[in-house]
Amino acid sequence: MQSETKRNVYLEMMPLEKARQVVMEAFARLKVAGSREKESVDAVGRVLAEPVVARLSSPGFHAAAMDGIAVKAADTFGARETRPRDLEVGRQAFFVNTGQVLPEGSDAVIMIEHVQQVDRSTVRIEAPVFPWQNVRKMGEDIVATELLFTRNHRVTPYCVGALLAAGVFRVKVRPRPRVLIVPTGSELVDWRDDPDCRPGPGQVLESNSWMLGKLVEAMGGIFRRHDPVGDDVEKIKAVVRQAVEGDFDLVMTIGGSSAGSRDFTRPVVEALGKVLVHGVTMMPGKPVLAGQVSGKPVFGMPGYPVSAIIAFEQLVQPLLASMQYLEPPGRGTLEVFPTRKIPSKLGVEEFVRVKLGRVAEKVVATPLPRAAGCITSITEADGIIRIGHNSEGVEAGKPVTAELLRPEDAVERTLVVVGSHDNTLDVLADELRRGSRPFNLSSSHVGSMGGLMALKRGACHLAGSHLLDTETGRYNLPYIERFLAGRPVRVVHLVMRDQGLIVPAGNPKGISGIRDLVRPDVRFVNRQAGSGTRILLDYRLGQLGIDPEKIDGYGNEEFTHMAVAAAVVSRAADVGLGICAAARALELDFIPVVTEQYDLVIDARFFDTPPVQALLEVIGSESFRSRVRALGGYDTSETGKIIL
Repeated sequence: MQSETKRNVYLEMMPLEKARQVVMEAFARLKVAGSREKESVDAVGRVLAEPVVARLSSPGFHAAAMDGIAVKAADTFGARETRPRDLEVGRQAFFVNTGQVLPEGSDAVIMIEHVQQVDRSTVRIEAPVFPWQNVRKMGEDIVATELLFTRNHRVTPYCVGALLAAGVFRVKVRPRPRVLIVPTGSELVDWRDDPDCRPGPGQVLESNSWMLGKLVEAMGGIFRRHDPVGDDVEKIKAVVRQAVEGDFDLVMTIGGSSAGSRDFTRPVVEALGKVLVHGVTMMPGKPVLAGQVSGKPVFGMPGYPVSAIIAFEQLVQPLLASMQYLEPPGRGTLEVFPTRKIPSKLGVEEFVRVKLGRVAEKVVATPLPRAAGCITSITEADGIIRIGHNSEGVEAGKPVTAELLRPEDAVERTLVVVGSHDNTLDVLADELRRGSRPFNLSSSHVGSMGGLMALKRGACHLAGSHLLDTETGRYNLPYIERFLAGRPVRVVHLVMRDQGLIVPAGNPKGISGIRDLVRPDVRFVNRQAGSGTRILLDYRLGQLGIDPEKIDGYGNEEFTHMAVAAAVVSRAADVGLGICAAARALELDFIPVVTEQYDLVIDARFFDTPPVQALLEVIGSESFRSRVRALGGYDTSETGKIIL
C-alpha cells in the first residue's frame, strides 16, 4: 500500500479547453466498432451503423387529404357561385374520407364543406379545384429507395415513425460504449449491503458511481459498477488493468485524483500507461485526471459529486459522443441578471450554479452554494453561469449568459422568493406543483433583511420576513415602511411559529434558556447577520445584558434553520437558535423562547399575476395548513390573512 506520507502533486494544471483538446486528440480514432441488428422500435437512442433507405413509399397510393368528394379536376373548371356545376355521384364525384384511396380517374378532392347534396345521385359545387388539390400523392412523404438516414445518425422516437412508414423494421446499430466505474476509498459504504444503514463518523454513502453511470447511459453508453475498492494502489491497479484488457472501452475511477497523500489514481495510471491531464483550471472539477492505458481512456474523477458532474460533462461526455460518431449535446442559453456580485479567481474557469426566474422584464439569477460537495447545488439549479479564467467575477445586475439546465418555460413559470428561511416554504413549493398548470417556487435564504433589499432592487417577486421591531413590538411593517418606501408591496401572513433553543435529544447539558449560552461548556451555532433570528437573539441578549463576545460560537453562522439543527445533531454545536419544526425534523429537543410572526412581502406589481394568485390559493387551502401543522411549532389560524 502506498505510504500516506508521500503526497501527490499536480503534474501541470491545464486550462479546460486545452485539457479537452488533449483528451480528444489522444483518442480521436477511438470508435465503437462493429454493428448489431435491432428492431426499429427498439433502436431509439442508438447510432446507425449503416445508411437506411426506404423499402416502401409513403403513402403507397394517392390518398384523400381530407373528407369530401374525389373528382377529376377538369370536370370542375368553370364552376363558380353564379354558375354552379352539378356532378353525378359514382361517375364524376366519389365520396371519400381522409386517407382513403383516390378512385381511378380522379385527381383532386373537394372539401365536404364546399359540397351541396342535391339528391342521392347529384352534388353541386360552386368553385373549381386544380389537379392534385387536397390530395396526398403517392410518395409525398417517402419514396421507396430514397435515403432516410445516414450512417452515424442517432435514432429518435420521431425516426421510428419514419422507419416503420418506410417499411424498415430492422436496422443495424453500433454497439454502445462499455464503461467501468470504480469507486475507491476505504470510507465508502455501499447502500446495497444494508438499505437501512446509517454511516458512522468518517463513513460516506457511495453514490457517485450510480450518478456517473446514469450520465453514461444518457450518452448512449452502458456502465458496470465495480464494488468499492479500498485505498490500495495494487488493488486499484489490478481492477484497471483487467478492465482495459477486457471488453471495456473506458474506465472511470472515483476519488483519489487530487493532490494529497491518499490519492492513488495517478500512480496507477503512471504504472500502467500515460497521464495526459492531471488538474484542470476549472471549479468545480479541478482534480480530474485523464490517462491512456493500452490505448483506452482512464479517468480519475473527483470524489465531490458536483466536481464529478462537471468533470464528466466537460471531458468524458465529449469523448463518449466522439466514440459514437456524435456531436456532444448542447444546452440552451439565456441572458440573466445576477442578484448579487459573484466573485471568482483569476486563472480558473468557474461553473456557478444558479436559480432563475423572470421578475418583470429580466430573468434574475441567484447563486447557489458553490461547494463542490453540495449535490443539491446542482439538483436545485436552473442554470450555470460560466465565469472565464480571465475574469474576477460578474457584477450584480449586469447581464451574463447562463446555460439552461431546465426548459426555458420552467424559468418563466417560477416564483422567486428571497429572504428568511422557513420549512413551510418547502411545503409551499410542493403544493404549487399539484395543479394542472403547476408553478415553481425558487427560494433563496439570505435572511429577512436580505429579502427586503432584494425586493427593493426588483430582484424577486416576494420575500419571507419575520423582523421584530424592538421599539414597537410589531413585526415586518416598521421595516417595510423604513426600507421599502416608494416600492408598493402587499403583505400576507403565512404562519406564527415557535422560535427557541435547539439542543440534542435528551438535552445532555441541561440548557434551559438564553442565559446558558455564556456557559464555558456550551458551544453555540448562530444565524447570519440580517436574519430575523439573529435580530431576535441580539434583542434578547440586550434585554438580559449579555455580551455576545462571551458566547462560544456567536460568530459561527448558518443560513437556514435546518443547517442549525444539523450542526446540533452532528455535535458541532451544543445549541442553536431556530424554529421548532427544524428540531422536530431531526428528532432534537426544543426549548421555546418566543412565538413570532412570519409573513410574505409581495411586490405589488405581481400580486394579481397567475403565479402569485396560485400561491395565495395554496396558502388558503386546508391541504397546505394541515401539512404545516404536522411539522410542529406552527399556528395557522391567521394563515393567508392580507395585512397590507
